[in-house]
Amino acid sequence: MRKFNYLVLNEWLKLSKKRTFFIAYGLMIVMPFVVGYIVHSVAEDLFASGPQFAAEMLLPAGIGQVVSILVIIGTAGIVAKEYSQGTIKFLLIRARSRTAILASKFVTVLLYALSLTVVTAAAVYASGMLWFGNGGGLGIGDVLTSVLYNSVYMVMYATLAFMIGILTTSTGVTIGISMFALTISNLIIFRDFYKYVLFPNMNLAAYEGGGAPLPGMTLPFSILMLAVYFLLFLLAGFMVFRRRDVA
Repeated sequence: MRKFNYLVLNEWLKLSKKRTFFIAYGLMIVMPFVVGYIVHSVAEDLFASGPQFAAEMLLPAGIGQVVSILVIIGTAGIVAKEYSQGTIKFLLIRARSRTAILASKFVTVLLYALSLTVVTAAAVYASGMLWFGNGGGLGIGDVLTSVLYNSVYMVMYATLAFMIGILTTSTGVTIGISMFALTISNLIIFRDFYKYVLFPNMNLAAYEGGGAPLPGMTLPFSILMLAVYFLLFLLAGFMVFRRRDVA
């Protein structure tokens, strides 16, 4: 286990050396306060309290989506750049299995997503309390629920981008395809087959208040579909990475 932790630490250090690494954290600290100030100035009565502001903003339709975009951009090249820079050969000659090496990269992606989520949630909550106070309305539990919903959304896109990076070995293509998928995810096709597609199942917040993304869909069904897609993305990525010739 210690050897695997060293692999994760090595990947984290490589990720943190990117010039854009700390920019993402800085952006997600500043943006909530700017958005909060604008909303407070234009429509002060839009939110009854800081927790309500935070709960709304942290959903995938709000600032939460920006976090997903930054995670995609930040980790799109974690595998692809190893190929484009030719460092993949040096990585694979180590006394570690390909599965362990790729698993360490995926764990690093999840850690990056988690850390960015924590920073964003703290900044959004602080912004809400600053501009809207702690009046009536929602509580900290609702804020954490929104964080959970967005985390599911973000992890699915991060996993999709991770797989695409392995399959294409191109950072640009990975970002492009992932962004395109994120853009069309709000598309709703009222056909029975569409409930089996990934996108309508990603926004679990749609089930709040007894709603559903599409007629006939349920929360357990969406969780099952997300689990299936998650496993398929990882299976495809690991199979290709283990079998690809890098000579």
